[in-house]
Amino acid sequence: MPQKDVPVPESASGAPEQKLLLSSLPPSAAQKRLALAVVFFLVAAFFITVGPLSLLQPPRVTDFVPAYAAAIFGNNLITAVLLFAQFSILRTWAVLVISSGYFFTALIVIPWMLTFPGAFAPEGLLDAGLRSSTWLYMLWHSGFSLFVIVYALMKHAGTAKQTWTTSHYPVVISSVAVIALVGLATFLVTANAMSLPALTHNIDELAPDWKYAAGFTVLMSVIAIVTLWIRQPSVLDLWLMVVMCSYVIEVLLIRFPVPGRFTVGWYAGRVFGLLSGSLVLIVLLYEITTLYSRLLHAVLTQRREHEARLMTGNAVAAMIAHEVKQPLAGMVMSASAGLRWLDRAAPDLGEAKAALKRVTADGHRAGAVIDSIRSLFKGEVKSRTPCDMNRLIEDALFFLHGDLQKHRITVDAPSNARLPAVTGEAIQLRQVLLNLMTNAIDSMATSAGPRILAVHTALQDGEVLVSVADTGAGIAPKDIEGMFNPLFTTKPMGMGMGLSICRSILDSHDSRLWVAPNIPHGAVFQFVLQPDAASAAGTPITTEPA
Repeated sequence: MPQKDVPVPESASGAPEQKLLLSSLPPSAAQKRLALAVVFFLVAAFFITVGPLSLLQPPRVTDFVPAYAAAIFGNNLITAVLLFAQFSILRTWAVLVISSGYFFTALIVIPWMLTFPGAFAPEGLLDAGLRSSTWLYMLWHSGFSLFVIVYALMKHAGTAKQTWTTSHYPVVISSVAVIALVGLATFLVTANAMSLPALTHNIDELAPDWKYAAGFTVLMSVIAIVTLWIRQPSVLDLWLMVVMCSYVIEVLLIRFPVPGRFTVGWYAGRVFGLLSGSLVLIVLLYEITTLYSRLLHAVLTQRREHEARLMTGNAVAAMIAHEVKQPLAGMVMSASAGLRWLDRAAPDLGEAKAALKRVTADGHRAGAVIDSIRSLFKGEVKSRTPCDMNRLIEDALFFLHGDLQKHRITVDAPSNARLPAVTGEAIQLRQVLLNLMTNAIDSMATSAGPRILAVHTALQDGEVLVSVADTGAGIAPKDIEGMFNPLFTTKPMGMGMGLSICRSILDSHDSRLWVAPNIPHGAVFQFVLQPDAASAAGTPITTEPA
């Protein structure tokens, strides 16, 4: 069974996404100026044709008619298909009417071409006489104007969603109706050609009655323009008004400067007809290109946002794993040491108790690290207190004591008694030192030369400068640019979050982190912090032990 569309409320026709479509989008000031410029161009071309070019005598080119008809057929058929596609989105009767109008103009040009005298036969095909092609031309232009008028009157007639279960039925029914209408008109005009008023004397000359038929066609176009104007025109309506202006000029050029066919005015009128048949098509193609560009931009933006969210999630997971790894390792080591003290023949309860205290301290430290990470991602500004950098460095070295001994690394970290306290969040600043020192230890773990971890502090230009240096493998020039990015790592088992976390923490402290240049061996990371105002004034600072 065919799948049915789910009915939606009639007000859906005004949805924001449908306001992007040509048939419902209000014209901008620039589009109005462009349409007015096209009308001025058409009027100027009309006066040039009836003026300076009126004395030209162009040759009769009968092959011009099939080529012109083929171009009109292709343009209007493509325009009809694009408008039918818009109907499948908007589901409004007005769009269905104007789509059918363009389909009508695409079809009726076929019998007009076949019955045109001299194009395929002296008096045309389909057993038509000299009058048939002229009447088909009038039906063509008057009929399309009528479609435009009905379209303008039905703009606020609602949608077709409550009547039809699928969008294909209205299109199919209207197409069949247009085909039947064109077929009936062709039959009446060709089978009863001699009963119709004569609009031409021969293949070239127009009859006096032609001006009445032409006047009616012009009147229909003017009514269409006025109706579109007073019905709150959209972009489509704006260009339909230009098409109607082109229709008026096209019909007038058959009469001026010299009435008849294959004159300068007649050829110019065909050019105007081709232009009028192409205007809406060009605007529709431009709209499709613009909408495709917007869609592509939206898809790429959505993809970048998805990748950013994915990267953020990965970064959060890696950051938590990276920062909690050290306290967990300390807890495992302390717990193992406690078990060993208890497993002895004479259990040393004092040492076991000390090991359990270290486990408890590391557990609190892990919780504090997680709270610190959460505050970083939520953008929270935690309370800043005066911090003693000498004490923070001692704490970090204490936590890394086991790794330093394991890799036989010498520590050069003299205490600077003249160093003022800094304002910051102690746990976060300690994490910066731990990450930088851990990177230094990892860099020197496989080094064959001297292994020295140097942590120095100094007061420079009113700021506290902290340097963490090592004698390891150093940093490759190609890695310097991306080393502070999340998930960037050169270690086989690294997570690529240590330096990114350090930079984020220091950024939140209005500080900065950089690599000292021109270091022949190893690496030197440096950062600065603002001294605490109370400490700089001489107020004593007390820092709680880690």
